[in-house]
Amino acid sequence: MNATMPVMVIEINSETVLGAPSPSSSVIVLRDGEAGLELLLLRRHSRSAVLGNAHVFPGGKLDAADELALGLACDQPIGHLPDTLNEPDLAPATALGLYVAALRETFEECALLLGEPARDDTLQQALDQLRSGQTFTETFKALGLTLPTRALQPWSRWITPKVPSVTNKRFDTRFFVAKAPTDQTAAHDNHEATEALWIRPAEALQRYWDHDMDLAPPQIMTLSQLARFERADQAMASAREKAPPLIEPEPFDQDGQRVICYPGDPRHSRSEPIWSGPTRLTYRNKRFEPEGGLAALLPS
Repeated sequence: MNATMPVMVIEINSETVLGAPSPSSSVIVLRDGEAGLELLLLRRHSRSAVLGNAHVFPGGKLDAADELALGLACDQPIGHLPDTLNEPDLAPATALGLYVAALRETFEECALLLGEPARDDTLQQALDQLRSGQTFTETFKALGLTLPTRALQPWSRWITPKVPSVTNKRFDTRFFVAKAPTDQTAAHDNHEATEALWIRPAEALQRYWDHDMDLAPPQIMTLSQLARFERADQAMASAREKAPPLIEPEPFDQDGQRVICYPGDPRHSRSEPIWSGPTRLTYRNKRFEPEGGLAALLPS
C-alpha cells in the first residue's frame, strides 16, 4: 500500500435511517484499452459527506430540474423508458429524469458528454453555460442538442437498506453502462472528485485487496461482474439482453462483524441469485471481503 495515499475511514452504521431513499443515477463508463475492457473510476474528495476518498462511478442524486426535460428532443419515445428501466409503474417524467441525471452527472464530474461527438465548440459551450448557472436541461435546449438516452443501458438498481453499513444515507440508484466518446477526454472536476482513473475491473479489485484503493460494496460487486468481459461491446450487449436486476442488500451482524448478503444467499429473503459469484461480503481487515477472498471476485 502507498503510505501517502489517503484512505476511507469506515465506521459501520447500526442506526436505522428514516425516510425514503433518494432517487439517484450512476454511470459505468466503458472503453477498450490496450489490455481489454477499462472503466472510469473517480476518487471522491476527502471532504465528501459520502464515501470520502473512495473510488466510485460518476453519479449523484436526481435533481428537480432533471424531471423538467420533457420539453427537450429525445432520441427515443419517453414512454419506453420505464420499461427499459424494468420499472413499468414509474412515471415517464421521472424515468427521463433519471437518464438526464446520469448524463448530467457524467458531464459535470468528468467532462464527458455521452452520446455526443465533440464537434466544434459544443463541449466548451456546454461547460461555460453550466458554470454561468444554467441547468443541464437549459444548456441542452440552448445548444439544440438531443438527449442521447440510447447511449445509456440500464445495468442494475441498488436500494440502500434501512440500516446502511457505510453511510447514514439511503439511495435508490439506477446504474447504467455507457461507452466513452472516442473523441473526448475524461477529467475530474477537482471539486467532488480528485482523480479520474481508467482501469481494468480486475486491476481495481486487486488494488482494493492490496489496500491501495477504497471501494464500497456496490462498486465491489459491480466490478466483479464486469471483470468477465473483455470488450466494452460485450458488456453493453449483456446489458441490452437482460432486465436490470433489483438489488436490495440485507445486512446483519455475526460474531461482531457486519455481513451484507445479496439475493441467492441463505440469509437473504430472495433465494434465487442474480449473478454468479459471492452472495455476501463481511467487514474484516478494514474492508469488505467475500468468502474465498479475492479469487471469489474474479472470473474463474
